Order: sequence, then C-alpha cells, then structure tokens
Amino acid sequence: MQRFEDQTVIVTGGGRETGVSHARGFAAEGANVVIAGVLDEECRWLARELGDRALFTPLDVTDEEEWDATVHAAEQAFWRHTIAVNLTGAYLGIRAAARSMRKAGAGSIVNISSTAAFGAAPGASAESASEWGVRGLTKAAALELGRDNIRVNSVHPGRVLTPMADEGPADVALSSARLVANPTEVTQLVLFLASSDASFSTGSEFLIDGGLLLGRALPRGPVVAAVA
Repeated sequence: MQRFEDQTVIVTGGGRETGVSHARGFAAEGANVVIAGVLDEECRWLARELGDRALFTPLDVTDEEEWDATVHAAEQAFWRHTIAVNLTGAYLGIRAAARSMRKAGAGSIVNISSTAAFGAAPGASAESASEWGVRGLTKAAALELGRDNIRVNSVHPGRVLTPMADEGPADVALSSARLVANPTEVTQLVLFLASSDASFSTGSEFLIDGGLLLGRALPRGPVVAAVA
C-alpha cells in the first residue's frame, strides 16, 4: 500500500542530499512531488529522475512570492493530471472503442467514476470536476452513439476494499451496515451493464455505495503537505 497515493508533497531544499532523499521517499510511496529549491540544475535532474509525477519549481524559502508561485504551480500541474486521468482518459476510451463497436454493429461502454460525481469536498476540486464531467460525458456519448446501437452508462462506487480505500471519520454514522464494498460487488454491476440483460439502460449513472451518500458527507480531498 502506498501511503501518499494521490497526495501532493512540496519538498524544499530539493537539490541537496536530504531533500533528494525525502523526494525519492515520497515518490516511492505514490505522492506527486514538487521539488523546490535554489539549486536549479540539481532539482531539475531529480525531477527528471522521478518522472511524470514530479515537478521542479525554483524557491527561495525566504521569498513570500516564490512560495505562492510554488504552491500555485503544484495545484495547476496536478489538478490537470487528475482531469486528464479521470475525464480525458474516459473520453479517449469512448472514442477509440466506438470505432470498433460501430463495425460490430453494437456495443456497451461502462465508465467507472465515483461518488465524487454527486457532490463536492474541500480540497478536491479537480476530483469533483472530473467525476461530474464523466457523468455529463456518459450522457452525451449515449445520445451520440445510440444510433449505432451502442449503450453508454457510468458506475459510481463509494469505498471499495482496495489498498487505496481509507476508513474516513469514525464518528459519522452510515445509513447502511457496511462502510466498504467488496470489489466483486462492483464487478457484478459492471457485468450486468455490459451484458444484454441491461439492453434498455443507457445514459444512466449507477451508484454502488452502500448508502454512503444517504447519510454522510463525501470523503475529504487529498492532503497537500510541505516538507522542509
């Protein structure tokens, strides 16, 4: 389990030995890493080493404006990444699959989203925007592809028993008996929608959250941490 999956960390002094070690450690645990410092060449080299989930920004820690610029750069870079994965990825998948399905004369597309498509949470604007976008994309695609006998639906799980699932606040009651779904329960819904058993379902969203949205707020957004 990666402890910092989908979280963003700013490491100052990123060009020096300790900063390099911190950055590598967070990256190995799944974090987006902003490498900030005054040693441009060393920081850029480290960012290249860590790959797409790393970003270099120049930062003199005594400069308030550079701090603001660093945080802004982190928000912009990794906000775009969330949008690209959640929404652009779904769009590209629909476009590619539809070409093949037209040749076959029929098809079913099931977009996997989340309960974030039905609300908002502090610190999770990119997640909310992209998942709401998947709902709209699903409906638009269903209208456009219906003439080709292609159905498009979306599935919105709550918490699922995977290494990425968090337990959430323990003091908020749910209206259902269980907090977390087994992955096979989500799979059964996906299989149904993909099959001819769901032949009259298109352009719809299917919640599978154990009543999560009935009785509690959406999970809080990803943590942004700064490490000196």
